[in-house]
Formats: sequence, C-alpha cells, structure tokens
Amino acid sequence: MNDWLHYTACGLDNVWLANGFVIRETKYGTGVAVEDMDGLHSLLATSLVDKEGLLSGKEFRFLRVHLGLTQQGLGKLLGDVSENAVSLWERKDSVPAIYDHWLRMLVIAKLKGSTPVADAVQRIQTVERLIHQK
Repeated sequence: MNDWLHYTACGLDNVWLANGFVIRETKYGTGVAVEDMDGLHSLLATSLVDKEGLLSGKEFRFLRVHLGLTQQGLGKLLGDVSENAVSLWERKDSVPAIYDHWLRMLVIAKLKGSTPVADAVQRIQTVERLIHQK
C-alpha cells in the first residue's frame, strides 16, 4: 500500500506528502487532515521562490494566495496591473518575467517578516475586504 498522499488542495499538481497528515473515515467518506497547513504552505512557498525558471500559472496563483491577495489586489501592488492580466497569466502560464520576480520578492519579504511589505499587503487586504462587504 502506498503511504503517500497526493495533496492537491493547494492548487498545485506535484505535491506529495509522506507524513504530516491523518486519514480518517467520517460519515461523509474518507477525510484528510494536514497537521501543519501553515508550515506546509510556507515550505511550498519557499520551494517555489527558490525554483529555477519562471513560475507556472498555478505556482504564481499559489504564491498570490499565500500572500492573501486577490488578483485585483496583487495587480494594484504590482503597479496598476489589471485583474484580467493577472487572471490570464495564471490560466495561460504566461507570467511575464518581471512580475514573476516581483511576486517572489514579495513572498520572500513576507516569509522573512518584513514589516513594510506586510503592512502594504495588509492595507490592500483591508481595502478589498471593505469594498466586497455587503
């Protein structure tokens, strides 16, 4: 029996877990609980930042979501890039190199605890939350 778990909930196709998860039977079927989701996602983000070559659209999306940004919010942070452009990059694997590098730098700053970057991301998240409240 294979003890590996193909972890696709993060949106990436190539993540396999050897440990750090529990499989349980529930009344709704088989369920999986990842023991340290934040730690796992930080590890995945670090691996993607260190990856050679450009990010795929799914990898770009994962890092954007890891920052807690919408497509519109990331577009604003990158300098008035449209939400449609970010969506296209993620769907068509066509991320321009400059924005690939910018996103990686933002993730590195978040992982290292850079207060100015964290503050900027938090301001954008707050504005977006206020805009989308009903």
